Amino acid sequence: MAGENYLGRGIGGLSGNTGGIVWGLLAAGLFSAVAAMAKIAVHEYHVLQILFFRQALIFVFSLPSIARSFPSSLKTSRPGIHAIRLSGAFVALSCGIWAVAVLPLTTATTITFAQVFFVVLFALIFLKEPVGPHRIIAVIVGFLGVLIAMRPGAGGFTSLAGLIPLASALGAAVAVVSVRKLSQTESTATLLLYQALFVGVLAGVPLFWLWVTPDFYGWVLLISMGVLATLGQWVGVQALRSGEASVVGNMEYTKLVYAAVFGFILFSEIPDLHTIAGACVILASSAYIFHRERAQSRRHRS
Repeated sequence: MAGENYLGRGIGGLSGNTGGIVWGLLAAGLFSAVAAMAKIAVHEYHVLQILFFRQALIFVFSLPSIARSFPSSLKTSRPGIHAIRLSGAFVALSCGIWAVAVLPLTTATTITFAQVFFVVLFALIFLKEPVGPHRIIAVIVGFLGVLIAMRPGAGGFTSLAGLIPLASALGAAVAVVSVRKLSQTESTATLLLYQALFVGVLAGVPLFWLWVTPDFYGWVLLISMGVLATLGQWVGVQALRSGEASVVGNMEYTKLVYAAVFGFILFSEIPDLHTIAGACVILASSAYIFHRERAQSRRHRS
């Protein structure tokens, strides 16, 4: 089939999964760079102003895709689920920027991996997706890794700082599960339009009171963040088109490496032992899930 041939070509002559891994590594690097830039920008600009610029640039670059199906892309039969999804996306994005402002990059990145475990839990409860005992155990172990990472960088479980990336992970999981549900009836253009428009509006309205006019350097920084975030989304889509989702999804965890490098070079941050230990537990849990998914996939194909 033509689609299979396209997926198999990957990039630069690489095989499907190999190409997907390369694209996935690039996407993780781009989003980690955006997080590092947000950590710089938040010293001068409010979290919502940074989020507004990011969403505005994504919206501008998405206009050609949106225009092709407008105004039908505005129609939806599930406004309630859209509202839940947009609320989750807003919490995820705003708290994600806030988290890197108050925590070391590696610590914030490690804790936000709780999204993986929240998604499994919500998919089981709300989507009735089958989740076997092995995956449940792996999820529990992985979440323990998140709790280990929270203690040092956040000053303990009662610290607000440690709860910020956890809130981001929770919001992201709500958005992901909502998109899974919406994708059954809504077009990609509708999903894209609603998030780009309404998350931008939620971030933009408070700017009547919070706006700080950027200088030349500020404009370059904020616009660059939006461009890189848009590019990261596009590259992420290419990764999923090239390789299997179970393979590409595992590349998310390389953000830990990128965060450690950016944190050290830009902010002289050195991850503490608890963050490293928590990251190792999370990676081990994810590797186990990845191994089982691959083994089951092979059995189903044979």
